[in-house]
Amino acid sequence: MIKSREDYLFYLQSDKAAFAWKRPIKALFDDIWGFQKILRKMEYLKNCKGKRNILLLPITLFLFRRASRRLGFTIPPNVFGPGLRIGHRGTIIVTPNARVGANCRINAGVQIGPGRTGAPRIGDNCYIGPGAKIFGDIILGNNMRIGANAVVNKSFPEGNGLLVGIPAKLVSKTGPELQEDDNLYPM
Repeated sequence: MIKSREDYLFYLQSDKAAFAWKRPIKALFDDIWGFQKILRKMEYLKNCKGKRNILLLPITLFLFRRASRRLGFTIPPNVFGPGLRIGHRGTIIVTPNARVGANCRINAGVQIGPGRTGAPRIGDNCYIGPGAKIFGDIILGNNMRIGANAVVNKSFPEGNGLLVGIPAKLVSKTGPELQEDDNLYPM
């Protein structure tokens, strides 16, 4: 969670590094990167009180809501850790009570929703495939990969695995990190 200006700058830098553009000029025209910058600004303004922040909050809230509608995202502030990478436009719905760690890669059609008693808690370095549904009071450990259209409704706290199917099952153990040459997001 962003608690200071230094945290805000760290989150922005981590998110920017997650995009890894081959041509930096592309960043100027990327709507998703623009949304993420507004998301991080919103988190900073909400969490760090001050006269200047109170004046900027309504403007940032307006820009945030407009970008959310245009891209199809329902992503509340203070859910994702640093290094967030949204793959492309499309419906993404996240409950405000969910917590997702650092370096998360998320695709279109994903829903992270609450259960009767709580919301999902997802570890660091996770990949969430297109159309995946994660719901309930569950814990997913670090370095998890969730396949396309998987429905995750039970905990896998040990991490380092690949989840696929309806309901999701652990089909293989994976290494502790996402490799750069996995080419999850071709540019």
